[in-house]
Amino acid sequence: MRLERLWNGWRAQYVQGDTKKNDSGKSVFTEILESDMKDEESHIVHRGAHSFVILNAFPYSPGHLLVLPYREVAELEDLTTEENNEIWSTVTFGVQVLKAEYGPQGINVGINMGASAGGSIAQHLHVHIVPRWGGDTNFMVAIANTKILPEALDVTAERVRSAWKTLEAQNIQRGK
Repeated sequence: MRLERLWNGWRAQYVQGDTKKNDSGKSVFTEILESDMKDEESHIVHRGAHSFVILNAFPYSPGHLLVLPYREVAELEDLTTEENNEIWSTVTFGVQVLKAEYGPQGINVGINMGASAGGSIAQHLHVHIVPRWGGDTNFMVAIANTKILPEALDVTAERVRSAWKTLEAQNIQRGK
């Protein structure tokens, strides 16, 4: 029997649990925002007045976006009216971007509030937008506990950024 290798080195941080370790007490999102990282390095694909969009560092599928407020807030009801309005309009636009760029057969949109609900970074509310395709959960997940992602995060970020700008420009031309 020949041993097959599937390189997925960027997941080492996740498997080792490093995503939750944080000496500052701030969320990883806040640390990214306060760092000197360029959007291309951090995989931020869009910035609004009250919220931003970043790729999930450990995506379920290519194009897995997170929409979140700049302000570190854990609960949906603690958002300001402006944050709430912008987040949900950004989620809607993010869905349109993913449909235009990736043509998924379905999309999951959701929030995990609190660690018990599955929120891995519970202190900073974020909305997941996950493009889905028939068969994207297959034997590798069920038997080998392995996900296969066919696209690097840098490539995904550039595709989403480009599609976002194109769709915004089209909407401006249409007067939307």
